[in-house]
Amino acid sequence: MISSVSSPPRGAHRHRPEATPYVDLTRSEWSALRDKTPLPLTAAEVEKVRGLGDVIDLDEVRDIYLPLSRLLNLYVGATDGLRGALNTFLGNTGERAAQTGTPFVIGVAGSVAVGKSTVARLLQALLSRWPEHPRVERVTTDGFLLPTKELQARGLMSRKGFPESYDRRALTRFVADIKAGKDEVTAPVYSHLIYDIVPGERLVVRRPDILIVEGLNVLQPALPGKDGRTRVGLADYFDFSVYVDARAEDIERWYLNRFRKLRATAFQDPSSYFRKYTQVSEEEALDYARTTWRTINKVNLLENVAPTRGRATLVVRKGPDHKVQRLSLRKL
Repeated sequence: MISSVSSPPRGAHRHRPEATPYVDLTRSEWSALRDKTPLPLTAAEVEKVRGLGDVIDLDEVRDIYLPLSRLLNLYVGATDGLRGALNTFLGNTGERAAQTGTPFVIGVAGSVAVGKSTVARLLQALLSRWPEHPRVERVTTDGFLLPTKELQARGLMSRKGFPESYDRRALTRFVADIKAGKDEVTAPVYSHLIYDIVPGERLVVRRPDILIVEGLNVLQPALPGKDGRTRVGLADYFDFSVYVDARAEDIERWYLNRFRKLRATAFQDPSSYFRKYTQVSEEEALDYARTTWRTINKVNLLENVAPTRGRATLVVRKGPDHKVQRLSLRKL
């Protein structure tokens, strides 16, 4: 006798898992993917790259960032192979084929105070240990913020960090030039001490194997031109991207803790733009920090930064203790 499965009653629905381009992994599942990759960093080296307030340690590096460096190394190799196939198709050989080689570009996005700078520095340190690509450069988008005078003239000082506060054309051109294999590309330099672009100072990048671009809005799609036509955006040049995620409530707490520590250290410098917050009580200073978070950083996170999360290749989700709990890797 052959049994059959009856159809569900009219109006009933079978449960189907939500379609998603990501595969979700727990911390332990992700950690197992590092295979036999050795840990090339010491505790002292991790301490050097750790951001203020970040609790990252060797276990976090071993469990989270070592597997990521292995994955990225595989991506770099696969991209090189694809480039070789393209050169074969185009008939490029010898010197002409070598000229078409381009750096592998990684974008790292996330909120203020979420720890994306630490992630970018760790990736730089780990990836430069792989013999296939020793030249790894890191650039932050802070250097492409409009100078303070320009922000003031446009009424954007209270929107600093929002997409419109950057010279997005110059930033995209900078990455495009590196991707095109130019021998030398320069970028402006930003100082957190003076809270502005440093006049006359430039960062020089010379043909890296890998470039890491870190910033709040690096995954923003390109805006249409005045003619309505779609332009090429910064993220279009990325070969891989990471979004560092956490609950807004946790990020606010980390932001305030970092502000307290900076008030006791860097803000004490007489040249610091924020020295004025060392001249008032801690509670008054923290009131300013809370207002800044609520009216600027949180608004930017919710309106501009978080909506780009779905464009990332990998989403790294942190828990309240700053440690990574889950990861989502794009599979499609």
